[in-house]
Amino acid sequence: MITIGVVDTMFARFDMGGAALDELATCPGHGETFSVIRQTVPGFKDLAVAAKNMIERQGASIVVACGMPGSADIDKVCAHEASQGIMQAQLMTSTPILEVFVYEDEAAEADLASVFENRTKDHARNAYWMLFEPEQLIARAGHGIRQGFGHAGPLNA
Repeated sequence: MITIGVVDTMFARFDMGGAALDELATCPGHGETFSVIRQTVPGFKDLAVAAKNMIERQGASIVVACGMPGSADIDKVCAHEASQGIMQAQLMTSTPILEVFVYEDEAAEADLASVFENRTKDHARNAYWMLFEPEQLIARAGHGIRQGFGHAGPLNA
């Protein structure tokens, strides 16, 4: 059975891990051809090691890493460093780790929960497609597909 990992943080203001698990539970083969494991860590700087451990110790074939950087400048610097760690973990394990960050200040407070939910579920679905239905991604190439907000759409030639 293939394993999909989900790692999220306590710092996020939305249950990103729960949203990812909800989305993956709707995918064909859940519980039959693939299982999902989840781990929660304190903050987004802890995601890379947790994802790497899911791959190396628990056999995850892909990991969805969810976190929320705060709105302060230092939070954005730390998010960049966390992204670097996630990229390094991907290279070290030759395994995809889909980074799902929602910045606290990227939307108005009233809209932020929907950005969290949509982006997290979209990336969870992307993880499924990467493993089981890569043609779904190919069909969407060049269409300006976004996760979390409305799609940008393709450019007209």
